[in-house]
Amino acid sequence: MRRREFFRITQYARRYDRDAGKFLINIAYQTRTDITDRTVAVAEAFGLGVDEHREHVVYDDVELKIGPRDIVYVTGDSGSGKSVLLDAIVRDLNPPETARMSDVEIDPEKPLIDTVGKSINEGLKLLSKVGLNDAFLFVRRYTQLSEGQRYRYRVAKLIESGAQWWIMDEFCSTLDRDTARIVAFNVQKLARKEGKAVVAATTHADLFEDLRPSVHIHKRFGKEIHVTYVTNELNNECSLVREMRVEEGDLEDYRQLVQFHYRQGGHPPLRKVFRMKRGDELVGVILYCYPPITLIGRKKVFRRKFTPQEVNKKFAIISRVVVHPKYRTIGLGVKLVKETMPRVGLPFIEAIAVMAQYNPFFEKAGMTKIMERFPSHNILDAIEKLRELGFNPMLLGSAKYNLETLKGMNLKEMKECKEILTSVRNPRLKKFADSHAPYGKQAEYRQAVNKASLKKVAKMLKALSFLAQTKVYLLWADSHTYMDKILRKKN
Repeated sequence: MRRREFFRITQYARRYDRDAGKFLINIAYQTRTDITDRTVAVAEAFGLGVDEHREHVVYDDVELKIGPRDIVYVTGDSGSGKSVLLDAIVRDLNPPETARMSDVEIDPEKPLIDTVGKSINEGLKLLSKVGLNDAFLFVRRYTQLSEGQRYRYRVAKLIESGAQWWIMDEFCSTLDRDTARIVAFNVQKLARKEGKAVVAATTHADLFEDLRPSVHIHKRFGKEIHVTYVTNELNNECSLVREMRVEEGDLEDYRQLVQFHYRQGGHPPLRKVFRMKRGDELVGVILYCYPPITLIGRKKVFRRKFTPQEVNKKFAIISRVVVHPKYRTIGLGVKLVKETMPRVGLPFIEAIAVMAQYNPFFEKAGMTKIMERFPSHNILDAIEKLRELGFNPMLLGSAKYNLETLKGMNLKEMKECKEILTSVRNPRLKKFADSHAPYGKQAEYRQAVNKASLKKVAKMLKALSFLAQTKVYLLWADSHTYMDKILRKKN
């Protein structure tokens, strides 16, 4: 029986000049047909030599100038040799220098936050960079993500690898074309800011504007190849942003998008709502509300107290900024905040945000970070005791999770849980216990907690999780001169 042979590389020569950043590539292969009764019949009918070898040259003395910070876009039809080129580039580089998206290790059983970063802060920052900046996404598993979210996660793992070269075959090929544009924009932005190289190959030629490659390689069948070099420049705006418009909205817009915000509950009394749309599609929404009468950050800036009347006349607080998950990482949060603050019509806009630690979009929109407020030792001690009791601190923000955990406790554990809550002396927590004296005696608060139902205790634990967060206070003033004056006082 004859040995079957379909594909055999006859020439695979490469030279790589690291100092000059030049790859010289020669690749050719032979093919021949498997001999069967039918292939012999076809050969006889058309006068073919069924046992003849055919030589195919894919790359013939091709010189590519690619540096360790270039963005390389390889396009061409399927089977034209794009993947072979990526393989050749990888072989010329040392293994630690390269990371292939297809080789990213996935742990499908762990929450995302447990699979990236050496610490929780590093993990949150990595996930936020690629647009997985939602509290519920942090605790989801890879298998629970959409195709676009999985792609973003793999990009986070490429960043974490520390590799100088990010190799991406079939780049964005499985994504809808809007998501592909967003991912392409984000990949080039991250790579250029991190000082990395990207080599991305795909049959799709619609990503030029967003990827903005410094090297474009278009591979045709046979040995035909076209290479174009342009200046390596950061693309600061995704093409989709130009299709967005910001206009006044209402609470119905917020209700449509609230499912994408980790805090889906109520909000303070409303002042203004603005929405962002792309055609008829609702993309984002921002809520401006009446602020608390007293805020430590405000007092630190102005060095005086304001009356309730003054606060209502001069201040608004950004209560919610929600962007549809599909459109994250292209600066729409910045656009919403920046374009709407002057339209509120008040001298000062405030924001208190947890995510501002990991994603500084408020500052990019023109707000000034005044201070970070850290939780007290009393609150942190309570969280640690709850951990020892069996609670996952990462999930305390879910009243449903808290309730299920409480239902599984015995009387002794329940008593200990309530004692932990009564050890935290905080007016906000006392209100959740329905204590009629939130600023009053500790004995009354203890009595209220002891009588509280499981559902009420679950809500108190949720409130405690918010008190345990590090919050950032930010401020915007409609007068740059006044803001400069405030900042000089602050410094």
